[in-house]
Amino acid sequence: MADITAIRNAIATNLGSISGLRTSGDIPDNPNPPIGIVSLNTIDYNQALKQGLTLYSFTVMVIVGRASEREAQRRLDAYCANTGASSVKSAIELDRSLGGNAFDCVVQSMSSIGSLQLNDQTYLAADFQVVVYA
Repeated sequence: MADITAIRNAIATNLGSISGLRTSGDIPDNPNPPIGIVSLNTIDYNQALKQGLTLYSFTVMVIVGRASEREAQRRLDAYCANTGASSVKSAIELDRSLGGNAFDCVVQSMSSIGSLQLNDQTYLAADFQVVVYA
């Protein structure tokens, strides 16, 4: 079985290739935007014979800034782009083996954009769905 912590941290490391974006493989107590936070959703075991493949589903929540700031929306738009220097998809798929911890890694979708309450402030955030085959 793959090391879940190593996979989470490798996704965060790849995401860290985006200039100015903080990343965390663990859910922080007080996130400081802009930040990408990696969390595990589901594990589908036995995708191949003799436990040869496991499918992991992660959410990468990208929190940009206060919802009232115009720049927050523009920054989030750049993170949601399919390609480019700020693209979450491009950054995570930069090393699809996740440092040798996976067979493949794919950013499947951006599933939601919305407001997020943190420390009496409203922030703008997006959730990206990442599938890892390990």
